[in-house]
Amino acid sequence: MKFYPAKINEKFERPQNIGEAASANAVGASASFACGTFVKLFLRIEKDSKQIVEAKFKTSGCGFMIAAAETLCEKIKGRKLVELHGLDKSVLQREIEIELDEFPAHRAHCLKVCLEALQTAFLNFRTAQIEEFAGEKALICTCFGISEETVEILVKDKLLETVEEVSDACRAGRGCGSCQPLIQDIIDVVWRERI
Repeated sequence: MKFYPAKINEKFERPQNIGEAASANAVGASASFACGTFVKLFLRIEKDSKQIVEAKFKTSGCGFMIAAAETLCEKIKGRKLVELHGLDKSVLQREIEIELDEFPAHRAHCLKVCLEALQTAFLNFRTAQIEEFAGEKALICTCFGISEETVEILVKDKLLETVEEVSDACRAGRGCGSCQPLIQDIIDVVWRERI
């Protein structure tokens, strides 16, 4: 007799992504106070393409948490940050629930903790990128590490007029999108100065 539902049990018995990613450059963790367990994600993200090339996890959790972490690693591997930063957490949650079936109410925290660990890993990666750019002007796009100075030079040199044109030139604004108003401000200032 199996202790867990079939789909959960399958991931629990044969996890492929347990352990630490070699040369992980994004690490995130979260814990559940409901059952006193934790999950820690280790991601290796390719710096230029921002693609997740490896995703691993460690947990002290039950089969539900192991299955959730395993499936999350499978779902994000090979995807680019630009796809995931703007993705509502509920979309990724739904993808996992489609594969594993909806978690019982008393186990919903297992999946929630895994998604929180992913957000923490992304924050860890962005923070490291910001630190790499110390000494430059303000960093406008943390998703792709694009400085205010870079955007300003591109707008001036290439006569760019829209956020989309800036995004095409350097990828700024294509990640989470939170920098788009700042990019528009730079464009407005540069064009006002040209008049």
